[in-house]
Amino acid sequence: MIRFTKTLFLLVLLHLISFSTSFAQKWIKLFDGKTLNGWHILDGGKWEVKDGILTGSSPLAEKRHGILVSNKVYKDFEIEVKYKAVKGNSGLYFRVDESKDAVGVHGFQAEIDASADAGGLYETGGRAWVVHPTAEQVATWFKPGKWNTMKVRAVGGDITVWVNKKTSAALKNDTGRKQGHIALQLHGNQDMEVQFKSVKIKEL
Repeated sequence: MIRFTKTLFLLVLLHLISFSTSFAQKWIKLFDGKTLNGWHILDGGKWEVKDGILTGSSPLAEKRHGILVSNKVYKDFEIEVKYKAVKGNSGLYFRVDESKDAVGVHGFQAEIDASADAGGLYETGGRAWVVHPTAEQVATWFKPGKWNTMKVRAVGGDITVWVNKKTSAALKNDTGRKQGHIALQLHGNQDMEVQFKSVKIKEL
């Protein structure tokens, strides 16, 4: 009877571990297609939802970066966005902290741009370019004027960025930030428009 009880306990424990692991690794929508629930906007630029599309825009005269920041802080994760870079320079920020300067946040940025550098890795408020792809490399994975899919996996010091399923940047055992907010960027002093139709994350 004792042996049976122990076996039953182990089976239940394994089931609970399996359930909690699968739950932790479930894709969660950060953009629900209708609202900005779960996000807050820093001064600079405009973010709005129309017809299921999240659009960020700002005029050339706007000096501040327009940042849409997740309310939640994330550590290890995979995040995927489907975006269209219409004009200007944008980015998918991750592991960032809010700052008091015109940039708004400091941390990693997977580059989103209408014409150059797409998929590169930049550290705002830190090392600047960490992985800077060439124009020839960008041309192999980025589709100008069309919908693109960007994915970032960050686990400890290992970071990988993909654009349209092609690796665009990778770091191994990086010593940079290990947790922070997710954010979407509008670059200051640029005529800006960027669109997102999907933003989802899976905590690891």
